[in-house]
Amino acid sequence: MIITAQTIEELHKAIPSGKTVGLVPTMGALHEGHASLLRRAKAENDLVVMSLFVNPTQFNDPEDFEKYPRDLDRDARIAEESGVEVIFAPNMEQMYPKGFDTVVTVRSLSGVIEGASRPGHFDGVATVVTKLLNIVNATHAYFGEKDYQQLQIIRTLTRDLDIQTQIVPCPIVRELDGLAMSSRNVRLTPQERKAALVLSRALSYVQDIAGTGVHDAYQLQAWLAQTIEVEPLATLDYAMIVDPDDLREVDTIDFGAIALVAATFGKVRLIDNKLLKPAPGREVRR
Repeated sequence: MIITAQTIEELHKAIPSGKTVGLVPTMGALHEGHASLLRRAKAENDLVVMSLFVNPTQFNDPEDFEKYPRDLDRDARIAEESGVEVIFAPNMEQMYPKGFDTVVTVRSLSGVIEGASRPGHFDGVATVVTKLLNIVNATHAYFGEKDYQQLQIIRTLTRDLDIQTQIVPCPIVRELDGLAMSSRNVRLTPQERKAALVLSRALSYVQDIAGTGVHDAYQLQAWLAQTIEVEPLATLDYAMIVDPDDLREVDTIDFGAIALVAATFGKVRLIDNKLLKPAPGREVRR
């Protein structure tokens, strides 16, 4: 039977010593993407802990925080079906007690791309993830590649702060039509849901172009943006092609690159990405 711990003391009592522990941090509103992380954690560890905490410090818009879906009973059912033994569901006072005054910032990665659009967002993410890694002391922690910049920030902070938990990246899980799974998708109208497919379509299109031998990153980036901007219901935030490790802009994709996109459909902001591969054995066209 699944155990729900609401305090750090309860959590520590629920984790037996001498076991490998897989941690999957979540904010609830679970979908198949989360379930895939949980199942992998179950396959690779003796015990799976899923944290469930809607973290206010990573929301730029208070309305977005208030509207974030919360259904502990539903999330607990999905978690148990996916192999979770322990849910850590702390309240605000457990995570940010009176007098809490520390912020974790990964300086080179937090203020660019997604961070430029959402100031302070990644400080909130880095701080809460650092706390969760320290609280659970997990062997492995699992994060989806859809939030690619977040993944790179977490990898960096664990390295820099000598946190021993191994960070395990997991592939994007998509709907049958290609839309990246997100807790925000349920807020799309049918028309917006259809329009949102432009993100995955644009990413695939740019990879197809790269496959013909076009490796110029700025040219590919322009095509990426234009493909999204022709969708009337999409308001483009950014379309960028950057280095997969340090997220700096690149001139070409000769040594690999990642395309990152964000756009708003109605009131719902979505992100997506795709690793771009240069054309093997083709002459590079500029």
